[in-house]
Amino acid sequence: MNYIFFILIAGSLAIGCINGTLSNVTNSMLEACDTAVKIAFSLIGIMAFWLGIMRIAEKAGLVKIIAKILEPIAKILFKDRGNNKNVTGDIAMSVAANALGLTNAATPIGLKVMKELQEDNKNKETATDSMCMFLGMNTAGFQIIPATVIAVLAGAGAKNPTDIILPTLIVTTLSFLTAIIAALILKKVWREHE
Repeated sequence: MNYIFFILIAGSLAIGCINGTLSNVTNSMLEACDTAVKIAFSLIGIMAFWLGIMRIAEKAGLVKIIAKILEPIAKILFKDRGNNKNVTGDIAMSVAANALGLTNAATPIGLKVMKELQEDNKNKETATDSMCMFLGMNTAGFQIIPATVIAVLAGAGAKNPTDIILPTLIVTTLSFLTAIIAALILKKVWREHE
């Protein structure tokens, strides 16, 4: 990735020199850096708020309640998860973090889920059906409140950054359901070809 960025920057500077617009290129780069810092600072508040809410929910036992509600669904979707009951709570935390738009918070939780699912995996060289299902669900990233996107839009000066909520909800719901359906179908197709 560093090579790609280097090529893009070097190419922009070279084309700016050739066209005689090098000052425009450097001014644009400096403005973009300024905007990036503003957006990063606007993300700090929203991320701190929602991560705090997640921590409060975890300490208050809300995660266990959500895990109990999700248990029947988890039994269907994650049949080979083994006897580890904590994995359902961690899956609930990951889905909740994604639902709140906290993809940065969902990543370490997702890694923990995959580690727990790998412990119950009999063939350590191959991902289990549950691992594939979770990966699909986590990658689809169902979101109710796209907090990160709202923060980026607010930091960029959008007048109504919350207008993104409904389209995001529709699109992420469809992608989430598509990931689940695809994992279920591919599981059956894969089994037939073994």
